[in-house]
Amino acid sequence: MKRILIVGAGTAGTMMARHLLRKIDPREWKITVVDKDENHYYQPGFLFLPFGIYTDKDVIKPKKKFFSSKIEYLQANVDLIEPQKNKIVLENGTDLEYHIIIIATGTDIASDEVAGLTDSGWQVDAFDFYTYKGASALARKLETWPGGKLALHIAEMPIKCPVAPLEFAFHADAFFTKKKMREKVEIEYVTPLSGAFTKPIAAGVFGNLLAEKNIKLVPDFNTERVDPNARQLISYDQRKVDYDLLVTIPTNMGDALMERSGMGDELNYVPTDKHSLQSKDYENIFVIGDATDLPSSKAGAVAHFEAEILTRNIMSFIRNQPLTASFDGHANCFIESGFGKGILIDFNYEYEPVQGRFPIPLLGPMALLKETRLNHWGKLAFKYIYWNMLLNAIPLPGITTHMSKMGKKLNI
Repeated sequence: MKRILIVGAGTAGTMMARHLLRKIDPREWKITVVDKDENHYYQPGFLFLPFGIYTDKDVIKPKKKFFSSKIEYLQANVDLIEPQKNKIVLENGTDLEYHIIIIATGTDIASDEVAGLTDSGWQVDAFDFYTYKGASALARKLETWPGGKLALHIAEMPIKCPVAPLEFAFHADAFFTKKKMREKVEIEYVTPLSGAFTKPIAAGVFGNLLAEKNIKLVPDFNTERVDPNARQLISYDQRKVDYDLLVTIPTNMGDALMERSGMGDELNYVPTDKHSLQSKDYENIFVIGDATDLPSSKAGAVAHFEAEILTRNIMSFIRNQPLTASFDGHANCFIESGFGKGILIDFNYEYEPVQGRFPIPLLGPMALLKETRLNHWGKLAFKYIYWNMLLNAIPLPGITTHMSKMGKKLNI
């Protein structure tokens, strides 16, 4: 029997297993999923942990819950991928051969890449919220923090979920306002970008929102190091940003497995065709989600759209047919803006976020690139959709794989 091997059981890997299970001939193909971690984390929920909005039960479930008996699920650490031999080697020395492999190993923070960050101040007055451990520790810190200067800091791009730092800044503004201590807190948004976001039109909207909330934008800040004793961020051009509390998004990198296997770039992301999602180096290797080097957002919605495209292309590959399904870089994200409101953006490789209606052109009910209460409720509803529909590869009504241009003001 032939094997489709999926390395990684996060959002992308789980969806791919469920999609393929419905398509393959079980008499000919077997699906094996390998992942080193026991728990599946709802990573968008990490944003809510520091502010006491979500608890552990909202963001953690066992991974095996999402795989039926028809899928072979192995909790194991992969030591090496040997693409020339069509096999992987587990940490215990076991070999697993494959005919097709899907790399879904994601991305994670690499705190050690930022000089000084993990020295004496780490988890004392410097925290991340991109990990469960970091978000939980930050929640405990915020319970008793008396105020001062909070620096929300992005070390370098690309990062997972590019809107999450903005959301944290907006949430912090609301959180301290509700605690009646906003006047005691100075918030600075420190970014290597020239604006508040990667896309110019959206950057203008988010920049204005930062200003309205009295959050200072510090652009073009390329971090050289952190001085934990002086509590300072220091850029390569020797600018300095003081802080009393640092909330940082460190360098993001792909899994070290890619480096060990000689398959990744300098950040351990796998060179991938941006339309077919096939590896640029090996025809029977496919890559999905945050593990790719694509010029698209590293976000769950992107993995959702990619999974539908990749399923079609893998079935074409099995049948020795051309890979005609093409991913257009489609992404959409809800951005919490605080005080029960949110913003929704929808974009792809060609078009940046613009105004319009979503998901039904002209009708909505969601407004794009506008702050509304309905968008906030859409963000909260996504948790249910994620656990019960997205991971189970159930189609989302009205939401198309490719970005629809209908009802959008593409020329603004």
